[in-house]
Amino acid sequence: MIIRILSEGQYDVPDEQVDGLNELDGQLESAIEEGDEEAFSASLAALLDSVRSIGTPVAMDALVPSNLLLPSADASLPEVRDLLSGDGLIPG
Repeated sequence: MIIRILSEGQYDVPDEQVDGLNELDGQLESAIEEGDEEAFSASLAALLDSVRSIGTPVAMDALVPSNLLLPSADASLPEVRDLLSGDGLIPG
């Protein structure tokens, strides 16, 4: 699965790792629902760090469509709230 972190790049994440990302996505969604800025920042950082650590960076010159888009590390809680669907940032 190709995941793009906005303003950063794309990562090829093994499909079997998506469940772990969904768990982190759930924590992020809860922080957003509660309006908890501190938990939001920690959850977003953990989600992005996980994508970076388990994914393989896609070459910048490769033309590969992204399956998922994640906000940049400096995104605000209201910005990410606007990106959420009923399934969070990562469907599943």
